[in-house]
Amino acid sequence: MSIPTPTSNPVSHAAPSLPQADLPAGLPDVATLARLANEFFSSVPGLTAPVTSSASNPAPPGSPFAGPGGAGTGIPGLSIPQGKVPGANLAPSSPMHVLSLGNRAPALAPHAISHDGVPDTLQTVAPAMEPRFGGGALGTEPVQVERPSASSAATSGYYFLNDAGPPTHGRQEALKPGQGVSAESFGLPGDDFLRALSAPQRGATAPAAAPTPGSFDRAGSYYFVDDDRKQASYARSAHPPFDVNAIRRDFPILQERVNGRQLVWFDNAATTQKPQSVIDRLAYFYAHENSNIHRAAHTIAGRATDAYEGARDTVRRFIGAASTEEIIFVRGTTEGINLVAKSWGVKNVGEGDEIIVSHLEHHANIVPWQQLAALKGAKLRVIPVDDSGQVRLDEYQRMLNGRTKIVSVTQVSNALGTIVPVQEIVAMAHRAGARALVDGAQSVSHMRVDVQQIDADFFVFSGHKLFGPTGIGAVYGKREVLEDVPPWEGGGNMIADVTFDRTTYQPPPSRFEAGTGNIADAAGLGAAIDYVTRIGIENIGRYEHDLLAYATSKLQPIPGVRLIGTAKDKASVLSFVLKGYETEEVGQALNEEGIAVRSGHHCAQPILRRFGVEATVRPSLAFYNTCDEVDRMISVIRHLSSRR
Repeated sequence: MSIPTPTSNPVSHAAPSLPQADLPAGLPDVATLARLANEFFSSVPGLTAPVTSSASNPAPPGSPFAGPGGAGTGIPGLSIPQGKVPGANLAPSSPMHVLSLGNRAPALAPHAISHDGVPDTLQTVAPAMEPRFGGGALGTEPVQVERPSASSAATSGYYFLNDAGPPTHGRQEALKPGQGVSAESFGLPGDDFLRALSAPQRGATAPAAAPTPGSFDRAGSYYFVDDDRKQASYARSAHPPFDVNAIRRDFPILQERVNGRQLVWFDNAATTQKPQSVIDRLAYFYAHENSNIHRAAHTIAGRATDAYEGARDTVRRFIGAASTEEIIFVRGTTEGINLVAKSWGVKNVGEGDEIIVSHLEHHANIVPWQQLAALKGAKLRVIPVDDSGQVRLDEYQRMLNGRTKIVSVTQVSNALGTIVPVQEIVAMAHRAGARALVDGAQSVSHMRVDVQQIDADFFVFSGHKLFGPTGIGAVYGKREVLEDVPPWEGGGNMIADVTFDRTTYQPPPSRFEAGTGNIADAAGLGAAIDYVTRIGIENIGRYEHDLLAYATSKLQPIPGVRLIGTAKDKASVLSFVLKGYETEEVGQALNEEGIAVRSGHHCAQPILRRFGVEATVRPSLAFYNTCDEVDRMISVIRHLSSRR
């Protein structure tokens, strides 16, 4: 964003002269700041003004339309639909918005609680610049917490891109008594700069010069990119970086209290929490669209069919499939792998053939293949991992031979967080004449997935690990592969014709969706994908990478902590044991402080035994988690460590 300095001289669009009387002797109030900001931005040629609001913001705190600065949903780029009145019932025309203010009770907390415990309910003037300082904006002294170092957070995923990191994660200089709220608190140019706009412009002969990056960054709180490397990094995404506090307000359960403390959800590898838009989409379906699909001529059946098939197309676009005919709805990753093993596998794997999996696999990507091997007389072979938890490609290459029929590997380990080079693994399988399946249960919420680029024959994932409902997931299969695969279940919806002598089946994907599907949750999965897409999966990945680096740097030095899984490429999963404690004891101690982690074998016993343990404590992070939450967890673990 180009902003003129106080000494710049625009040629023909000079800022209007603002009477000195418009500025109070003290610091301007909120309404004055809003008016001045609007006049300033509208006066500069070629500058698109952020939407500013005054104290009479039409969206009250707690409204479903209240975003970071009042109006909006808290989702970047999403605003109140044209022609709608804030707070009105939008159900008939907009399923992505809430049904009414009446069912917002669980999510009515207007803002996140700041790190010093002061409710952050301050009216803001610039939604796009709101720093959500909490106590800093209210003039109270924040709590000292340590920030990620430059080495551990090289490319910050935060909404505020200055090198110091987000204001909520560091010590912000408290306002002096009587100073009140400043323009800088809101990320706006200061009082002196606004006054300078009214000064006569002399010798205006050249366009306004843009300030140097960070030239207004006196408070260290602006969101202007002040580093060429960061600017290049963020230019790769079509979405602006997000405000984590605005994101958190979209997830009602994050306001829950456990044992008297605000919930910290670090169990995201088991399941993710759901944004309000997903919750509302499910309610909308049952209130306005509930019907079986495909087989009726009435209006409601048409709505339900559109919702279901629309969700299928959303999944197709999200993972980069070529056609909706390649997307099969299932209950989740486990059912998806079983579908492939018990349909394609039963037809194509024979006695003496080989099936390859990796040592990192979840039980769901081991047991179905064991069952198939036992049924057909085939052999299950396992790609080993090195001491960091990364697969050994050299050993994998030696395993491949003419008897290899399918290679099935995870893209991200649920137990260790290791990111597996699946594109290379798939290519090696294809060169050996084998098919390849990729388990994307732990990857789709952290990174961009393009199934055509990976070139997998099958790709499976679960909705509930992607901020969507439970009981819904998808299988991608290449069209030419699916057409040659028999169905694995029989019933309605998947047949073309039935007589007592023979049955003919529908083409994919209907062939694999016997009976009434999970129609409502498919629509909910579509809403979850829409939510993640609006934020930008690249932004999510960058933010989580920085958060993982921060958490690792704090956890690793604690005496008695042993990290399990230290691969160079990891998603936001930490797995560790603490000397002198059972993993359940650590999990219970964290739960007493309102922190939810998973402790146990994580349905991945073989890989944990590879490292000599039966169970670990597994905090797993998502884009709605914060460094403050990490600090709460680290404090508990340090306390436990000091006792034994």
